[in-house]
Amino acid sequence: MTTPRPATVHAGEDGEFSHRQILVILAGLMSAMFLASLDQTIVSTAIRTIADDLHGLDAQAWVTTAYLMTSTISTPLYGKLSDIYGRKPFFVIGIVIFVFGSLLCTLADSMYTLAVYRGIQGLGAGALMSLSLAIIGDIIPPRDRAKYQGYMLAVFASSSVIGPVIGGFFAGVDTIFGIDGWRWIFLINVPIGAIALTLVMLTLNVKNVRVDHRVDWAGAAAIVVGLVPLLLVAEQGRTWGWASPAALACYVVGLAGIGLFLVVEARAGDQALIPLRLFRDRTFAIVTAGGVIVGMAMFGGMMTLPLYMQIVHGADPMESGLMMLPLVAGMMGASIVSGQLISKTGRVREFPIFGTAVAAVGLFLLWTIDADTSLTLVMGYMLVLGIGLGNCMQPLTLIVQNAVSPREIGVATASATFFRQLGGTAGVAVFLSILFSRVGGSISSELEQAAADGSLARGVQQGLADPALRQDPEAYGIVEALADPATGAGALETVTKDSSVINRLPELVAHPFEQGFALSMSEIYLVAGILAVAASVVLAFLPPIVLRTGSAQAEAAREAAEAAAAAAPSGTDVEAAEAATESGTAGGADVPTTVTAGRGEKDTATTRSAPDETDR
Repeated sequence: MTTPRPATVHAGEDGEFSHRQILVILAGLMSAMFLASLDQTIVSTAIRTIADDLHGLDAQAWVTTAYLMTSTISTPLYGKLSDIYGRKPFFVIGIVIFVFGSLLCTLADSMYTLAVYRGIQGLGAGALMSLSLAIIGDIIPPRDRAKYQGYMLAVFASSSVIGPVIGGFFAGVDTIFGIDGWRWIFLINVPIGAIALTLVMLTLNVKNVRVDHRVDWAGAAAIVVGLVPLLLVAEQGRTWGWASPAALACYVVGLAGIGLFLVVEARAGDQALIPLRLFRDRTFAIVTAGGVIVGMAMFGGMMTLPLYMQIVHGADPMESGLMMLPLVAGMMGASIVSGQLISKTGRVREFPIFGTAVAAVGLFLLWTIDADTSLTLVMGYMLVLGIGLGNCMQPLTLIVQNAVSPREIGVATASATFFRQLGGTAGVAVFLSILFSRVGGSISSELEQAAADGSLARGVQQGLADPALRQDPEAYGIVEALADPATGAGALETVTKDSSVINRLPELVAHPFEQGFALSMSEIYLVAGILAVAASVVLAFLPPIVLRTGSAQAEAAREAAEAAAAAAPSGTDVEAAEAATESGTAGGADVPTTVTAGRGEKDTATTRSAPDETDR
């Protein structure tokens, strides 16, 4: 019996894809995007439970930063490799690595080993989102993307609802089949990843027009040398001291690595991991700068919201995830509306400017919260933040893809994603550093105030007299420690290692700890709000933008036809070359392809017979 081969998706004679063909391709893309987005929502709401179980809440930043660091650094490499060899093989590799990293995460015995395994997971994640966006840019014209935006949003919406529920369930169960409940948060990625891999293998069969470049391994190595030390010091600066020998060494190595990266990329020219010539385009440069700032504000501001819900208001992981729905609803609603308006009007420049300004308003509102702020009010502020983010994230990617040659969609999309994630990685590291460097002082100040007004003493007396509290040695130990000023400092160390104990303390004792965390988090929202304002100002310098009406695949086909015609020596040969090119585009056959060096440069004189790259 012969195994049937998956149907190959080919563009029409004009290089465009039909609605049905696009939906087939989107099925595979959405499965992989669901895998990545579900992992984020599950982990974000359960991270406190994980940290408490592994006795390392103050080391939580390592888990988040490691994932973001590796996914960020690998993103431009995936973009360049996919431009050369095709999107599909690296999309598949990304899924496999992601699932393997998930399996390793289930074996973690400390926050630091979990951070290492999350780093491996991030190596796979670097391919999923950036290549999904690149493929969408390949097959759908910028003006038409809004028609398909609903399908992509459905993925994020479902993961945003399902993720917290599943994550909360697993985090709230001690063991399932002898395995810690929270470990299933990562283990569930295995069957989901298997389904995603199957769908991608069956549906993602888009013909690739290969770019004849070498892989810029030197640039990839240089960027690792440059970024890792700087991100490391951002994470550990509060512990080491910002002017300590270790921190200074990181500064020197990081800056040297960045300098080396710039030299290597300048020499590599169009074959660079991130071609520096792209920054000569005003639109690309401004969007990149704005993306870095937006990433810092978005990731830095959003990652503390589940912690606020759980630590300050005592919500469990499932409840905190559901409390994030106003943020998700705001992002979805604004993204749908902005997408439809962009499709109808062709105007896109105004949306990220407006979106970052609204996000700034939402962050400044969150700056005002404390332990006594109504959850309804907090969720209202989150809705405002979501509306702002929904108006800027998708338009920024669209603007970048529209600004470059169709042959550079992959590297441009990956570069924009890289810089936005770089900002996010730095934001998470810096903001969590701010949080845990400030929270001790904030709690101490609140404890002194509570001691002065007598509320702390009343709470301690209630706790010492409570027989039920005696059955909780950790909580009772904190109350005992606070009863003696000489041992009170030990309570701070306890809650930074395991914050869940706060919710088991008498209300009068718990309130200073809750307020200390809340005030420390509010400082993060202030800084994030200032960054959002800065992003809006930067994006205001964007020039007028006219969106293309053809897909990257169609434009690449036309470029190939023109190049083949230009290379032909006679009129007869011109007609033959054009006929061959049109035939190859329509039917997926081998096509003589002229490789261009890049946007703004003359086509190379070398014409080669490209192999069939349908399965790439």
